[in-house]
Amino acid sequence: MIWKTFSQERGHDLASHGIIGKSQLLQSVMEQIGVVAPTDSTVLIQGETGTGKELAAQAIHNLSRRRNAPLVKLNCAAIPAGLIESELFGHERGAFTGALTQRIGRFEMAHGGTLFLDEIGDLALELQVKLLRVIQEQEFERLGSTRSIRVNVRLVTATHRDLEQMVQNQEFRADLYYRLGVFPILLPPLRHRPEDIPALARHFVAQYAGRLNKVIDVIPSETMDAMVAYDWPGNVRQLQNFIEHGVIVSRGFVFEPLLSQLRHPRNAAPKNNKTLEDATRDHVLQALEDTKWVVGGRHGAAARLGIARTTLIAKMRRLGIELGRDQVNAKRANRPQTFGALA
Repeated sequence: MIWKTFSQERGHDLASHGIIGKSQLLQSVMEQIGVVAPTDSTVLIQGETGTGKELAAQAIHNLSRRRNAPLVKLNCAAIPAGLIESELFGHERGAFTGALTQRIGRFEMAHGGTLFLDEIGDLALELQVKLLRVIQEQEFERLGSTRSIRVNVRLVTATHRDLEQMVQNQEFRADLYYRLGVFPILLPPLRHRPEDIPALARHFVAQYAGRLNKVIDVIPSETMDAMVAYDWPGNVRQLQNFIEHGVIVSRGFVFEPLLSQLRHPRNAAPKNNKTLEDATRDHVLQALEDTKWVVGGRHGAAARLGIARTTLIAKMRRLGIELGRDQVNAKRANRPQTFGALA
């Protein structure tokens, strides 16, 4: 069997935003993006490294009413702690040593458009307070200035970290987490949607062959099978890098990567490595078990998790956690608290 790289098997709507695949998991993500994009609500994109969080943010912007305004991006983990405040809010001349001229920050750049803050979990606690104020009041001051500047910005954030656990560990402000998590979107890892790998592989082979002025239009079936069977701990980004290297070393029109890289991956994640969703589900289940499946009240699971009862109910629905008959009976025997929304 031969896989042709130029086959058009991906959905038009997905591909038009650079998101390749037709799996049910990916379609679900795109449905969520389609629902929230036309609003101005804050979106929190979660997922492992390399799952395409920036592409999702781009799609949200492209489908929004702000599509003709700027989409400004900032990776909070890539900027030194001492400079990120200036990057966000700008500074006046003389505000600090080396500030020779006035500079506007990313919030001003994004006025009327969208600001995408990647790796928001790496933002220092003292800056989280200032970010919360901007979200609430839509205004801020440049460093070295007392004049407030009003902005109209839609905020989209992303992280590979478990913010709920960080809140529990007092590493992330709970009030900011609730503000950012108005509409959470969880991107699935590539190992959970292997049916998307053939389309991704064909797309990347064609892309890199074009860049390198090569003609590669055949992917052998054994090569495709090896890619589909691999776990891809680095997700789509790792697949993309693997294919780029494969295109470079291929000499003819057949894609011939070094499959030994898949058999003996250097940085493969441990087999028991949990996804963000798995860790969240375990955390919620543990709280429910510790409280005998009592959801509300002073001693219920919601209070233990530091979230509202309705938030926990919505989270349980999203994670597929339901109250069985034994838990319902135990809850009624121990607490009069209701959980009727799921009953």
